[in-house]
Amino acid sequence: MRFTLQREVLLKPLAQVVNVVERRHTLPVLANVLVRVENGLLSMTGTDMEVEMVARVAIEDGIDGECTIHARKFFEIVRELPDGSRITVSQNGEKVSVQAGRSRYSLVTLPANDFPALDEMQVSEQVTVPESALKELLDRTAFAMAQQDVRHYLNGLLFDLREHVLRCVATDGHRLALCETPLEHGQSGRRQIIVPRKGVLEMQRLLEGGSDRQITLELDRSHIRIRRDDVTFTSKLIDGKFPDYEAVIPIGADRHVKVDREALRAALQRTAILSNEKYRGVRLEITPGLLKTSAHNQEQEEALEEVEAQTSVDGLAIGFNVTYLLDALTALRDEFVLLQMRDAHSSTLIQGADNPQARHVVMPLRL
Repeated sequence: MRFTLQREVLLKPLAQVVNVVERRHTLPVLANVLVRVENGLLSMTGTDMEVEMVARVAIEDGIDGECTIHARKFFEIVRELPDGSRITVSQNGEKVSVQAGRSRYSLVTLPANDFPALDEMQVSEQVTVPESALKELLDRTAFAMAQQDVRHYLNGLLFDLREHVLRCVATDGHRLALCETPLEHGQSGRRQIIVPRKGVLEMQRLLEGGSDRQITLELDRSHIRIRRDDVTFTSKLIDGKFPDYEAVIPIGADRHVKVDREALRAALQRTAILSNEKYRGVRLEITPGLLKTSAHNQEQEEALEEVEAQTSVDGLAIGFNVTYLLDALTALRDEFVLLQMRDAHSSTLIQGADNPQARHVVMPLRL
């Protein structure tokens, strides 16, 4: 096996693949990346047995073959070489040589036959979605996923596929984030899958905002796969049932507050400075035309901010974890947001004042 590539052309796909390789692993070969040259195409594969990334790039000069190379060492060598370097990688027996100008490196390999592959997919459904739209869905919901919750189905992101709509939902039991996008070619019926946290984070790294190209999502009973011209990403799914999130979204909340999103976000960030470090609690007090945010801590320090608001609500005070509010406001894109609530003990719905595409539910905090 041998190939030659410009440093920058090799670095991008290699960086995509090395992200999925775990530093701690059960098999030595899992620390490696599978490098294959075939018919003028270089492919590199990394896996941790839960997710798999295959990146591809065309080469002009190469000899077919395959081997596995230590992923991090290979990546760091390529990254540290000077810009514009032409890198030649060639296999000699049980070692691989990496050459660029006056630089020479020799790396140990492991047999390509030892490299594990994920189970073959029996694709049952395909969905096509614009790359930028899918990235937007993930960016506006993924932050609400649980981390290491005993309810394993919360440690991931729900893909709720329904006719002509793809909806992503995440919750950690204290807050919920939902965002949806229309599909040109919807599917018949409804399908729900849960993508694990690592799979979601790798998708976020992989997808590019502002791109008009179409991404194909392939599904089977236990996997999701993203296909793009230059890369294929596969993740196992979480086996579990996601809670009935629609039952959590407040309906009939008759107290509305419309407020400038950036003004409220800035006020909350300042107020949070003096909040209790453990509970991160802030208090929202609503009176006609005004929303007050306040916080205090164990040192008896206090913060108070006032923000103009369009509301007729009078005398409502409700506590929140300020981090949850700030995450929701950051994920929204609208100039004005609408807060909908019933009372101090019920969850609050936060969404764009003129666009319900993204919705966030935050549970109250007893202060």
